[in-house]
Amino acid sequence: MKIKHSSTDSVEMMRHSTAHLLAAALMKLYPGSKLGVGPVVENGFYYDIDSTSPISPEDFPTIEKEMLSLKKMNIPFIREEMTITDAKKLMGELGQDYKIELLNDLETYGTTRVSEQDEIGVSSQGGEAMISIYRTGDFVDLCRGPHVDTTKDIGVFKLKSIAGAYWRGDEKNPQLTRIYGYAFDTSDDLNAHLKMLVEAEKRDHRKLGKELDIFVFDDDVGQGLPLWLPNGAVIIEELEKLAKDTEYDAGYCRVRTPHIAKESMYRTSGHLPYYKDSMFPPMNVDGTNYYLKAMNCPHHHKIFSSSPKSYRDLPLRMAEYGTCYRYEQSGELFGLMRVRSLQMNDAHIYCTREQFGDEFRAVNAMYLKYFALFGIKKYVMRFSTHDPSKLGDKYVDEPELWKQTECMVRDVLIESNIPYEEVPNEAAFYGPKIDVEVWSAIGREFTLATNQVDFAVPRRFGLTFTNDRGEPETPLCIHRAPLSTHERFIGFLIEHFAGRFPLWLAPIQVSVIPVGLTHQEASRNLSDTLRSAGIRSEVDMSNETVGKKIRSAEKLKIPYMIVLGDKEQESGTLSIRA
Repeated sequence: MKIKHSSTDSVEMMRHSTAHLLAAALMKLYPGSKLGVGPVVENGFYYDIDSTSPISPEDFPTIEKEMLSLKKMNIPFIREEMTITDAKKLMGELGQDYKIELLNDLETYGTTRVSEQDEIGVSSQGGEAMISIYRTGDFVDLCRGPHVDTTKDIGVFKLKSIAGAYWRGDEKNPQLTRIYGYAFDTSDDLNAHLKMLVEAEKRDHRKLGKELDIFVFDDDVGQGLPLWLPNGAVIIEELEKLAKDTEYDAGYCRVRTPHIAKESMYRTSGHLPYYKDSMFPPMNVDGTNYYLKAMNCPHHHKIFSSSPKSYRDLPLRMAEYGTCYRYEQSGELFGLMRVRSLQMNDAHIYCTREQFGDEFRAVNAMYLKYFALFGIKKYVMRFSTHDPSKLGDKYVDEPELWKQTECMVRDVLIESNIPYEEVPNEAAFYGPKIDVEVWSAIGREFTLATNQVDFAVPRRFGLTFTNDRGEPETPLCIHRAPLSTHERFIGFLIEHFAGRFPLWLAPIQVSVIPVGLTHQEASRNLSDTLRSAGIRSEVDMSNETVGKKIRSAEKLKIPYMIVLGDKEQESGTLSIRA
């Protein structure tokens, strides 16, 4: 079932109008300031300002008071259209140099130098480019809109934070002050979001990951390269075991591939021209360039081509927990969510066109099985399609295959009654894809996994199978990663469970707590018995009180504690604390 966006669009329109309200308030409080841009972001908005005097979070109450005053005045948002020349004259009169720069770029380069974020509306009238502006009382801004009718239609808002932001993202340009804010329809919605943020801070995977001894980063190792501690390694091994058992039952075979490969392979796959910026620089070995592996698929294609295939061999489902390396920009790295070293629950399914529907449906069913296991109740599939105008540039130039495969994916989603939303111009360069959006227990959204169709790269590698007519045919390839990467998925699970993992996933399942020195040997024997039964158990041998040992186990979120003292030794019974 396809998701409708009418309610989302109205909220975004209100948030966009709130950004204008903020800018109008800033111009009243800091006259003579120069404005940058003010787009909508998740749960709110921001506006960039080159202010005549410094602005800090201490100024937020004053700014919010001015915004509320303007809101109550019920000022209409009025749209006007004018030529670029007239718009430049108007912005000149207002002293808005950054707006004039946007208009100059538009006049010189057309829309190629104007981004979505710049919020400029362009139309044509009699062959001449027309620019839309919006007036809100004395405040005027370049904007494509739309907006709410009047300021009174704006919901509730709260300013959030301040950051520095270079104009147009270029460090050679002036640094502006970026003011972020939240905006929601009702006070209840805003309060629920603020409450979620407090809970999210407690659940932050970076904080809990350190407290629970799951992972660390080290400057000598490098940014975005996590070191997994023993507790983290246990979680990884349990997730791998789950994936391997699930995939074995689903008819997958497992393979292993190296961490580097020659440049020629990535040129064949097309990743170098399309994906080079996300790959680490090459290393020259004996006059040949090698790259760190950024994706497993070319290696898997080589395995497929290593022996002849018949239609009787398909579908061939090839899985690997392969380590990949991607060059994420320093500013984009974020805990386990954006890293440079990632271990991916990867697989490639090679199939005929007739088999595609069943295979794609089975992959989606695997996602749903995992969602149920991990208590993920809210999810949506983002179905990313191509832009026909960008064939040969951003996407491989195969218009008929794009049309066919997008229809095939859409049909499976509709037949399976899986909630999805269709997003244009976000497909992979080789075919349509699904990105899986999930929400954690407290309502935080994560992009978790992917399910992609590849109709182009198998042909580049010359992959064929002999069909039932004895003719060579190129297989379709499905790229899928239901459990994402260890890094992203464990980051999600830490926040989803607040570090209180289900028993099967908990790094330490039982803490055995001896009351005194005379109980340590019996505690070790008990722990050994538990470990031999496959239960992850540790003995707290610290020279602390029982109460402190219990608090320590609770802080580490260990599911069960067994206190062992004279009474337990004499009776042969155990005192178990959950």
